[in-house]
Amino acid sequence: MTEQKKTREPLFHLVKRINVPAWQAWAIRGGAIVGGFLLIGILIYAFLGIFPTDAYRYMFEGAFGSQYRVMVLLRDLAILLLFALAVTPAFKMKFWNIGAEGQVLMGAYCCMVCLYYLGGKINNVVLIFIALACAILGGAIWAVIPALFKAKWNTNETLFTLMMNYVSVRIIEYTIKVWVPGGTGVLPTMHYGNLPTIAGENFWFSIIVALVLTAVMYTYLRFSKHGYEITVVGESENTARYIGINVKKVIIRTLILSGIICGVTGFLLVSGINHSLTSESAGGRGFTAILVSWLAKFNPVGMIFTSLLVVFLSAGTDEIMTKGGITTSFFSQVVTGLMFLLIIGCEFFINYKIVFRHHAEAPKTPIGTGSTTAETALTASEDASADAAKEENV
Repeated sequence: MTEQKKTREPLFHLVKRINVPAWQAWAIRGGAIVGGFLLIGILIYAFLGIFPTDAYRYMFEGAFGSQYRVMVLLRDLAILLLFALAVTPAFKMKFWNIGAEGQVLMGAYCCMVCLYYLGGKINNVVLIFIALACAILGGAIWAVIPALFKAKWNTNETLFTLMMNYVSVRIIEYTIKVWVPGGTGVLPTMHYGNLPTIAGENFWFSIIVALVLTAVMYTYLRFSKHGYEITVVGESENTARYIGINVKKVIIRTLILSGIICGVTGFLLVSGINHSLTSESAGGRGFTAILVSWLAKFNPVGMIFTSLLVVFLSAGTDEIMTKGGITTSFFSQVVTGLMFLLIIGCEFFINYKIVFRHHAEAPKTPIGTGSTTAETALTASEDASADAAKEENV
């Protein structure tokens, strides 16, 4: 007789979690954040010799050490939040818009063109509104181009939007060389079309606009018909078509919305904060915003807290590098990256659990039944003979 091969059970396997309580999910995320800060303290002590408690104190000072630093923190939070708000509708629709960086730069570029050619020639208030309109138009056009290609020819939106980032950078660099031949690649500070200051600071416009757009986006995605259509298209395009939703129209409309927010962000960078333009004005925040939006589960209110965590880590680790005598931000970026790797990794434990191998026990015969192995085998043999007799009679 040939021995039956036994199937060996793996040491462990993954099981999908179903209906994970919200408190448990956030407890896991909170544990990941705490673990990330502990890891940061250990790395800083190992490589810089700064004791962890001192490192945490430096981080707090770097973010909240003075009124000016608090205002800078809020400004950076507002700009990063605007970037995240811009990519959220598209990502919720599963249109992977990686081009927020280029869309913001194009909005800033169109704003700067208005300031450069119309500054001093028309009323400053009128110039501000014209610059805002042009920035919105520039951001919307730059966003709707890949949307049209996606809707018409089903192109890969990830590559398309990514490549358009580089196109916008080259347009800005070329224009600056034309405007300032032999310059440093930075336009001089513009004295026209600048937003007025509030309480002596030029940060407040960005903060107010970010808060207003957060409330508007939350309402739009959660309670409007368009938000419902975005959700349905993101879950299943076939289902959306079946219930009568025009998927192509939703894609184009949603990317126009993303482009408008990018245009507003570009306008704030030029007219409200920097009063100038370079190819680095976006500062890589278009890519960081993807992480911010994803960690918040595409919830605009939640993105306030994830944005705060990002800018706090950036400002805090920069201060630690300064105290440690390091002039580059490389180590700061590495430390921040490790923190977010831990946060992203915790999502695995929220969605899955690990079940380890265990030795199955042989089924036990209930006491008092009087059944034995021989009796069970005999009963099975009698049943088989009865079945064979029935087949012969048929």
